[in-house]
Amino acid sequence: MNHYEVTFVIDPVLSGDEIKTTASTYQSLLKDQGCDIVHVNEMGLRQLAYPLNKKSSGVYYCIEFTSPVGSVIGKAELALRRDERIMRFLTVKLDKYGIKYNEDRRTGKISAYKKKESKKKPSDASGSEVAAAAPVAPPVEIIQPEPVIEAPVVMAHSEEE
Repeated sequence: MNHYEVTFVIDPVLSGDEIKTTASTYQSLLKDQGCDIVHVNEMGLRQLAYPLNKKSSGVYYCIEFTSPVGSVIGKAELALRRDERIMRFLTVKLDKYGIKYNEDRRTGKISAYKKKESKKKPSDASGSEVAAAAPVAPPVEIIQPEPVIEAPVVMAHSEEE
C-alpha cells in the first residue's frame, strides 16, 4: 500500500456548508477509487504567504490516504485542477518517516505548536495573589568622558612685520 497526502486550499468566500461539501467531495472521490482514508485534517482559515486569486486567506484541508495503485493520483489531481473552488493543491507520497510523523502527531507525541505556558501569578498560602517581583538588573555605572582642555593657541609672529 502506498501512503499519500493531499493538501488543498479552498476559496474562503464560500459558505461553511459549501466548504465542507467541497472537502467531502474529494473524500468520496478517493473512496470511490479504492483508497482508504486514514485521516482528514481540517486546518481552517489561514493567512496565505502571498495572494492567490486576489485573496489573502484560504481554508486548508489535508487528507491522508492509502492506495494500492498510484493511478488514482492523476484522477484526483485532474478533479482538483478543474474545480474553481480550489485555489491550490499539493499531493505528496509519504515515506516511512512521513507516515510515522503523521501517526505521532495524531496521537499527541509530536505537536507542531508549542503549548503556551500559563502566565498565572503565584499565590501565597492564604490564596491571595502575590505580585511577582520583577528581576532587578544590577546598577549600571555611567562613565562620563573626561573634559578635553584645549591649550590656547599662540601664533608666532615674525619680526619683519
